[in-house]
Amino acid sequence: MTIEDIRSICTKLPAVTEDVKWGADLCFCIGAKMFCVTGLDQTPVGVSFKVTDEEFEEVSARPGFRPADYVARYKWVTVEDVKKISKKELERFIKQSYELVKAKLPKKVRESL
Repeated sequence: MTIEDIRSICTKLPAVTEDVKWGADLCFCIGAKMFCVTGLDQTPVGVSFKVTDEEFEEVSARPGFRPADYVARYKWVTVEDVKKISKKELERFIKQSYELVKAKLPKKVRESL
């Protein structure tokens, strides 16, 4: 899997924008809030996203996963190499992250999307 695969999964979701932040991180957002981040200069390709509170400990303890730097307190995890998980599982995690972030947006923002 590549950055283009991640981009394809993310941009299929409604009202998604993408932006490069911090010089080399490709960020996918809903309502100006990030739900998925990948490093443009990273080898192997990694990706970070939000998971549910209930699954955070279990997911972050899996081989190849870890709590995400700086945002683990918000229940974000990092997959250190996207080739270590299936595309189907990555799609599920990204869609779930999108829905979790979207649900926390103010009502006016959600309605305008």
